[in-house]
Amino acid sequence: MRYLVAFIILFFTQETIAQETKPLKKVSGTIESVTTLMPLANVNIININRVKGTTTDSKGYFEIDANPLDTLHITCVGFTTLKVRVTTDWIKNGSSKIQLTEKSIALEEVIVRKYQLTGYLEIDTKLIPEIENYRYSISGLPNAYEMGDRSPKAFSRVMNAIFNPADMLYNFFGNKPRELKKLKEMRKDDTVRNLLETKFDRETLAGLLGIDKNDIPEILQHCNYSQSFIETANDLQIMDAISQCYEEYKVLKKK
Repeated sequence: MRYLVAFIILFFTQETIAQETKPLKKVSGTIESVTTLMPLANVNIININRVKGTTTDSKGYFEIDANPLDTLHITCVGFTTLKVRVTTDWIKNGSSKIQLTEKSIALEEVIVRKYQLTGYLEIDTKLIPEIENYRYSISGLPNAYEMGDRSPKAFSRVMNAIFNPADMLYNFFGNKPRELKKLKEMRKDDTVRNLLETKFDRETLAGLLGIDKNDIPEILQHCNYSQSFIETANDLQIMDAISQCYEEYKVLKKK
């Protein structure tokens, strides 16, 4: 029985390696609006499995490297994100037509009350507090820590990291090492980086990593990033922060 289990594991491992080393094929398609049936330009298409990206031209046309069972992550401003599985028939037939649905966004009332401004620049600049967060390192630890006068729980996060730095990272990285290896590939592809630089919703980044976007703030908290950074950074900055933290985790794990 033991030999049978070992054989099955070896078989599936070889199948996975064969899939990853198989030469990539080209798939193409046209993306249009489901409402107007007009082609959509500048739509972002990313092959999640290969971490390769491209965009549609003025006629909504695109080409991208892919193999059967790869997943394409398609995003466009004002339209619902779509995931499409590449099939053998798609590759054989050449091109495919994909339709995106427009987002329905309900606007809510926003009331800003944090600062009572007078309208005089010289006075107002003194009323608004200056928030400074610094990223610094502690001798003997490979991690860097973000902290400022107004960073919530900054002191306790740093102290916890000093006493047991590996535990804060193992909770996430120890469970998902394979997904996070994609970070290196994501940093190499200019299309992916340019897309993430313009996004703040964590949706594309979560899709590329194969995680829930609600996990991202937790990851960054384990990496000792401030709440202000987590809330205001674009997806590219978030990706680089996670990547740096993952590399630090691997160093801690080896030690």
